[in-house]
Amino acid sequence: MSGIIGKKIGMTTVFTNGEAVPCTLIEAGPCVVTQIRTLENDGYTAIQLGFGEKKEKRTTKALQGHFKKANTTPKRKLAEFKEFEKEFSLGETIRVEDVFEEGEFLDISGKTKGRGFQGVVKRHGFAGVGETTHGQHNRARHPGSIGACSYPARVFKGIKMGGRMGNTQATIQNLKVLKVIADKNLIVVSGSVPGPKNSLVTLHK
Repeated sequence: MSGIIGKKIGMTTVFTNGEAVPCTLIEAGPCVVTQIRTLENDGYTAIQLGFGEKKEKRTTKALQGHFKKANTTPKRKLAEFKEFEKEFSLGETIRVEDVFEEGEFLDISGKTKGRGFQGVVKRHGFAGVGETTHGQHNRARHPGSIGACSYPARVFKGIKMGGRMGNTQATIQNLKVLKVIADKNLIVVSGSVPGPKNSLVTLHK
């Protein structure tokens, strides 16, 4: 199996060879095989996994039938993984120790923390005009002039300005697996992971 779905628990520190390594604790699995994609039916091969419990009354009728085919309860998140080595059956449970080992490297995808509407200093790292020039005299954190004049008489698309920040899909690559705690379905990876605590993430080899 090439990956698994998990939930970010939080960050901590692990000491290795006397060095403090910042790391993230993730509850990875157990995941249930909810669908098997085949070349004949779907045009590609993949395994769909489900993770986390969800109330039945908050699940659509179509998804309720989908989960009943796999003989499992409604799941909070579904994800597909294309690379797998062995045959799987509907309803089979996959645990973190089946996928990852200590010392391996993986990629983790998730939604970043939402920051709301932010200005150019926080969003793009602008220094601010600092009450000097560029069209501002009393607002230090504003962008200042953006260059529009009688020509082109408009603002070019893609210019760095204030706007919504965060809450976007992001992937952190090459995080090392420091420890796998199989009896508690936990995995410890070096470095930070996208999203706040208790957010759902996908782990890929």
